[in-house]
Amino acid sequence: LGLSDEVRLSAGGIKIDTMFIDEGFGTLDSEALQKAFKALSAITEGNRLVGIISHVDLLKEKIDRQILVKKARTGGSTVSIIV
Repeated sequence: LGLSDEVRLSAGGIKIDTMFIDEGFGTLDSEALQKAFKALSAITEGNRLVGIISHVDLLKEKIDRQILVKKARTGGSTVSIIV
């Protein structure tokens, strides 16, 4: 997303405003996790969206809008949305 303006200018108007990140946060110490969260928060200004797929409790506490997917005992899953 940080490069999306450059991509739009050089690729004929292609707009990139959504990104999903899966894992990697569990290996960070608390200081690095704070820095990563601040960087991701900074690039979401305007109409940009960053989705984080994670099991890290600190991120769950900091992110106010969430889609929670929980595995059910029956083998399926349930989804809840927190806004």
